Amino acid sequence: MARQRKKKGRPVSGWMVLDKPLGMGSTEAVSKIKWLFGAEKAGHAGTLDPLASGMLPIALGEATKTVPYVQDGAKVYRFTVSWGEERSTDDLEGEVTQSSAARPDEQAIRALLPKYTGVIMQTPPQFSAIKIAGERAYDLAREGEAVDIPAREVEIGRFDLVEMRGADATVFEIECGKGTYVRSLARDMGRDLGCYGHISELRRTEVDPFTADDLVTMAEIEEAIASVPLEATEEGEAPQAPRPGPDQWKALDALLMDTGSALDCLPQVVVNDDTAARLRLGNPVIVRGRDAPVQADEACAFARGRLVAIGAIEAGMFKPKRVFSL
Repeated sequence: MARQRKKKGRPVSGWMVLDKPLGMGSTEAVSKIKWLFGAEKAGHAGTLDPLASGMLPIALGEATKTVPYVQDGAKVYRFTVSWGEERSTDDLEGEVTQSSAARPDEQAIRALLPKYTGVIMQTPPQFSAIKIAGERAYDLAREGEAVDIPAREVEIGRFDLVEMRGADATVFEIECGKGTYVRSLARDMGRDLGCYGHISELRRTEVDPFTADDLVTMAEIEEAIASVPLEATEEGEAPQAPRPGPDQWKALDALLMDTGSALDCLPQVVVNDDTAARLRLGNPVIVRGRDAPVQADEACAFARGRLVAIGAIEAGMFKPKRVFSL
């Protein structure tokens, strides 16, 4: 009989709604949070480029099972478009590929916004994570290969002009659905206005169901660690970055949001401890309570405020599809 591999890390679960700083990639951020918390597993809900800052929801442990619900949530971005140049990456990182002395006025910009509001077709940037014949578009672009990326449908619920920064730049805010590329908006608007454009600042302020009030900065994380003295660094570890231990984890865990906080989009039912135990074993249970839903394609069950299961409700019976440990 094969020996079961021992899991590395501790079984901490919850959501870290990180305020990702500029210059840090999403994968780097997830790895750092996983290491600091000593977590068994971690994942994120929606990539942010290194040149973008703001909300990066990171799931630890059991919360990774709820990532798809956050990925599908509406997102809010505030961004600045600099006019006069189009760049290979559609942001500050790329080389200038087109330039113009023309600049749009506020009236022309406002007149264009309805074209980019609602359900639209959008072509992702050449430097994007879209897969083309099994390879990432950005890998092909770095090799100098121009790729034909098909346009796809995205939804923008709100598109506001926030501020004109002279003639050279404009600040916008949008609320959009999954898969929207803000860099593509800057590129396409610049072309429509006859002046070219690229993203010079980008910040994600919300990812439904999380809000700005839920954000945790790296400074707050460092303060939580510093609130409990670290033990001496073990031999072989980098002396400038000793790993937090159980005492620091307690302070860090206080910054996490509960696993179930990602599921505000689903109907919720409350069960007692005995019913929760049955659900965790994969058994269907009768949904009780005057306001309990009789039918739902997806719903979640809670006991003592903790997420127990995600499942379907059919004829008043909750059938678990995904269960969560204590």
